[in-house]
Amino acid sequence: MTRFRSGQDHPLRTLSFPMLLLGSVVLPFGAASADEGMWTFDAFPAAKMKRDYGWAPDQAWLDRVRAASVRLTGGCSASFVSGSGLILTNHHCVASCLEDLSSSGSDLLATGFIAQARTEERKCPGQQAEVVTAITDVTPRVKAAIGASAGEALVKARTAAIADLEKQGCLDTATTRCQVVTLYGGGQYKLYTYRKYSDVRIVWAPEAAAETFGGDPDNYNFPRYALDASFLRAYENGQPVATPQHLTWTAREPKKGEAIFVVGNPGSTQRLLTQSQFAYQREVNLPITLATQSELRGRLITAMRQSPDHAREGETTLYGVENNLKRTIGRTKALGDPQFNAMLARNEADLRSRSVGNAAIGDPWTDIDKAVTAQRQIDAEYRFTEPQGDLFDYALTLVRAADERSKPNGERLPAYSDSALPLLEKTLLDERPVYPWLDSLMMEWSLSKAREYLGVDHPQTRLLLGKESPEGLARRLVSGSSLADAKVRKALWDGGAAAIAASKDPMILYARALDANERRVQKLYDERVDGPITAARAKLADARFAAYGASVYPDATFSLRITYGKVGGWIENGREVDYRTTFRGAFDRATGAKPFALAPAYLARRQRIDEGGALDFVYAADTIGGNSGSPVIDRDGAVIGANFDRNIHGLRNDFAYDIDKARSIAVSTAAVEQALKVIYPAPTLLAELHAK
Repeated sequence: MTRFRSGQDHPLRTLSFPMLLLGSVVLPFGAASADEGMWTFDAFPAAKMKRDYGWAPDQAWLDRVRAASVRLTGGCSASFVSGSGLILTNHHCVASCLEDLSSSGSDLLATGFIAQARTEERKCPGQQAEVVTAITDVTPRVKAAIGASAGEALVKARTAAIADLEKQGCLDTATTRCQVVTLYGGGQYKLYTYRKYSDVRIVWAPEAAAETFGGDPDNYNFPRYALDASFLRAYENGQPVATPQHLTWTAREPKKGEAIFVVGNPGSTQRLLTQSQFAYQREVNLPITLATQSELRGRLITAMRQSPDHAREGETTLYGVENNLKRTIGRTKALGDPQFNAMLARNEADLRSRSVGNAAIGDPWTDIDKAVTAQRQIDAEYRFTEPQGDLFDYALTLVRAADERSKPNGERLPAYSDSALPLLEKTLLDERPVYPWLDSLMMEWSLSKAREYLGVDHPQTRLLLGKESPEGLARRLVSGSSLADAKVRKALWDGGAAAIAASKDPMILYARALDANERRVQKLYDERVDGPITAARAKLADARFAAYGASVYPDATFSLRITYGKVGGWIENGREVDYRTTFRGAFDRATGAKPFALAPAYLARRQRIDEGGALDFVYAADTIGGNSGSPVIDRDGAVIGANFDRNIHGLRNDFAYDIDKARSIAVSTAAVEQALKVIYPAPTLLAELHAK
């Protein structure tokens, strides 16, 4: 569903992760340099690390860490930290769960949540935990299926091959999930097999004020004073799952200069784009994204001021909007910087020069140029095919599922393949609140933006709005729909095409009216953009392998990766920034007014807090959005922190890694331990973490 969730991006189709360029040295993207790289587990550069560090993990170490690493389908990373399915992640990764479980009389986001017994742990709607159990190279099979096809035919062939591989790979869809991951833009295809846990429950979370201290001003900055940690638990058949391969919990503080690993699921990077693709981002995508996000932020703030309930119900949505907006601003600045653009141009020129005379590669750059020209022409039409909102998402999912499930697996839209259906069904049918005012706001905003960018007389605008205003249409559809009721959604899901055809729900009728046009636009995009770019990027991948060998890592794809580096600060304006913060720093920084108001529990228990104890720390590791919740692991395989952010220089990681100044930020396990002992006491949880 498209409500802003922690760890996720804005729902507009073409939004992607941002970055910021300040005056610093970035590493050109060719062969990976220094500690750069988001490496897949089947291609970890052990020899390189051993050469640079004098030590590297062996295969047994990598296997243990992989088995303890968790992907949360809400958009975050996590790790098992006990033998009974206990999961460490960030607080902002469970904020939507706490919001969904709250009511006007019980605001769990504000007060925090502590389950003193397992019977008190509460299920998080829509959340699923997944652990990679195998990675299989299926590149030959996918490429053979694609063959010489092009355009939409290429996309269809690829989709059918992937659907077949995923279905064959996971016959038991109740406990496993298979996903073919596209790497190097189509240069490689890997089948990831996951052990999945569809019952995930909240165990412990501090007050939101402990995590959000500093608010938007401190976001993407350091020093930082955020207790951004929470615990979940995976269940199966009503019981906690057994997880013997878990990370060791340690409450020690991080040490400056020590080697660390960050393991998680980085969402998306764009380090392999061509010059014309960067230009599209700079000239088309980012300006529209920036303008629309800014307006949405203003609409949300205004609406949330209308009542305490609105303020509570919109909090995680506003957090997501402001987070995405700040990243988009950074990205816009980056691609507007002449020096940075010159570096990107040099990278492409180097690969071109190394590829001269390689007839098998041809000229993929020109092919991408042509596809990007087509992308510019259909951008607004592709971007604004549908409104945003939970109820519309439910409706379109139900309409599409009724149609797609009747087709052979290989002919369906990817989101409705046999391998994707279980999670889709769970997300659709899990009970969680829908706030009418917020759903109306999202529809009004997105429909008004469609009219603005398409134009009043565009056929798609007329289809979206008819004779109604964005405000009037949104109010009518939201107030008249019954899709907020999970029982109604289940009846429509189970009833299939007949139930959808008979439904008089206005949101279902509206989704049916838009479906054909959206399919038409997607078909156009596949033919003119996706198909040609996929073919060209496969050739570019071959060119990179030929030029740089195995030292080229793939762009991030929200699949499991491992990166490494060292704990330490950086030099800012001639001064060294310390690598850690303390609880004392939080008390010193507090003003008593938001966003620098301390959590009530901090104030109430200040006399018991070791104010000199570590709170957050930074390290040079190559991370991006999606790494939220990733465990920070020492060489012994013990977790010493949970990654939750980057500094302002780290915003450039989308396009290039800056080892001089980019730093990732984690909350230390030492801080979490202190919180569990004296700030938000949970003795049973502490005992579990330290059980032998």
